[in-house]
Amino acid sequence: MTYAKLPALEQKGFVVLRKYEKPIPPEEYLNMEYVDWKSGGDTNFAPIASAFGQMECAGFWDHGKPDKDGMWTDNAKACPSLVEWTERVGARYGRVRTIKLNPNTEEEAIKNMHPDDNNRLNPDGEGWVVRAWLQLTDNPDSYMIVREDKDDPSSESRIPLPAGAQFVVDSQRLWHAVYHPGTAPRYALIVSYESGPELERWIESERVEAGVGVS
Repeated sequence: MTYAKLPALEQKGFVVLRKYEKPIPPEEYLNMEYVDWKSGGDTNFAPIASAFGQMECAGFWDHGKPDKDGMWTDNAKACPSLVEWTERVGARYGRVRTIKLNPNTEEEAIKNMHPDDNNRLNPDGEGWVVRAWLQLTDNPDSYMIVREDKDDPSSESRIPLPAGAQFVVDSQRLWHAVYHPGTAPRYALIVSYESGPELERWIESERVEAGVGVS
């Protein structure tokens, strides 16, 4: 099948953007309803947009639709800043949720690396679904590990996670997980977006110099 993809992700499969400077009130992501959903470690998720606005984290394909056209859940009322961030991108979005990740070891993170299933039921000829992250807590010693090949460390890049970090990953192409040391949970917003002119324009408006903030 043929999908529209983004030139910005062609080489590495991810792009790091400039820091988001607008403060996100912690109560927005701390006071939402979280569900026990495991992905890449000891995690919980707060669904902000789901397939039909229900408080669940299931893939949209469980409801017979691709990961697009998400509908706001009751959590959206508690996090206007996160809703605004999602919509300001201007691209078609699917799943929107915050992740709560408890501290882990680097070995655990590598063991839990996985690719996402973003494009099941995605119609031929439409945009490839990728994911964008907004880091909510300040965790400069934490980083997302991304690899083309899970078993090949030479294919690895690391994306640091200070507060306000923004990045887009073709997370179906890349194996990924977050290494998060420390004593408190790490929180981030994750949004599924359709690749296309709108997402491309937003990425270009938020780009930083190549290689900045990536190891």
